[in-house]
Amino acid sequence: MKRIILPAVLAGLLSGPVFAGPIADFNDAYQGMYARYRAALFQTNAGTADVAEKALQGFAGSWGKFVTAYGQTPPPHLVEDTGWSITITEVGKSLAVAQDEVAEGKLAEAHETLEHVRDIFSDMHARNGIVSFSDRMNAYHAEMEHLLGMDLSNGVDAGLLRERAAVLKYLADDLVAHPPVAADTMYAALAKDFVTSVEAFLAATRSGDPAAIKAAMKGLKKPYAKLFVKFG
Repeated sequence: MKRIILPAVLAGLLSGPVFAGPIADFNDAYQGMYARYRAALFQTNAGTADVAEKALQGFAGSWGKFVTAYGQTPPPHLVEDTGWSITITEVGKSLAVAQDEVAEGKLAEAHETLEHVRDIFSDMHARNGIVSFSDRMNAYHAEMEHLLGMDLSNGVDAGLLRERAAVLKYLADDLVAHPPVAADTMYAALAKDFVTSVEAFLAATRSGDPAAIKAAMKGLKKPYAKLFVKFG
C-alpha cells in the first residue's frame, strides 16, 4: 500500500482547529470586557452617580487591556475585518464621552452614549457573520424598546400590540434556545422569569384588556435587565 503524504498545511488543518487557542483566548477576553460594559450600561441607567462612575471605571480598565491585546492585532477570525480599527476607535470615543457625562452627573446621557457601544459591537459581529447570545439579547432589546416607546395615552391598539407581542415571543424563544456558554442554575432562573414576562405580555394583548396590557408592558424591562447584566 502506498503511503499518502499530506502537505504540511493540509495535515495541520486535518489535525484540528489551527486557531482554537487564539480564538478561545480572544473570546474569553471579549466576554470579560463585555461583562464590564454591561455593568456600566446598567448602572448608568439604574445606579447612583458614584456607583455608575465605579462601573464605568471597571469597563474603561477592561477595555484598555482589550485594546492593548487586540487593538492592532485582531484574532485570526477577524483579521480580514476591514472595519476592525473603526470598531476600536468608535468604542473608545463613546467611552470617553460617557466618562465625561458621568463626571458631570449626566447619567441618562451617559447611558444613551453607552447604548451606542452595543450597536458598534453588533455591527462588528454582523460584518463577520457572528451571531452570539448577546446579539440575540440586543435584537430583543431593540424590539422591546420600540414597544415601550409607544404612546398609549390615547388608547390601546390591541391588534398592533398583539403583533408586537408575537415578535417579542419569537425573539425570546430564539434567545433561550441558544443559551450562553456560561449558562448555569442562575441563568435558568433568570431566563424563566424573562420568558414568563414575555408570555404574560402576549396573554394580556390577547385578552384585549388595556389595564392588563399596560401592567404587563411594565413587567417586561426588569427581567430582561437582570438577564442582560449577568449573561447578555
